Amino acid sequence: MTEPLSDNDSENFDRFIVEAIENGCVWSLQGPEGWALCGSEKYENTDVMPFWSQESFARVHCQEDWKDYEPVAIELEEFLEDWLTGMHEDVILAGINWDEELEGVEIEPLDLLEEFDQELAD
Repeated sequence: MTEPLSDNDSENFDRFIVEAIENGCVWSLQGPEGWALCGSEKYENTDVMPFWSQESFARVHCQEDWKDYEPVAIELEEFLEDWLTGMHEDVILAGINWDEELEGVEIEPLDLLEEFDQELAD
């Protein structure tokens, strides 16, 4: 049984890094229109693409606006090498291990890349 996400955004963020490295992938939601995006809580006119460290965390969100979406695994290497730089260029933030209320960390993709680099260097 997977431990549920906590109420602590920074714990959920740290867990994302560790589990993504352990599992070799991250999860996002893909649907008929493409990948799931939503507006940033922090920045006007900025989209956030949510990612999770477990399929079950992503699947919780396949309802309402995202009822036609499915969790899709993205290989970690591809995520780090292609996705994050592409998101930076497109000015899309990464939402990390959001809870059922879609609350959690929003981070600049290159800052997220740096967090992975630090963890992988240890």
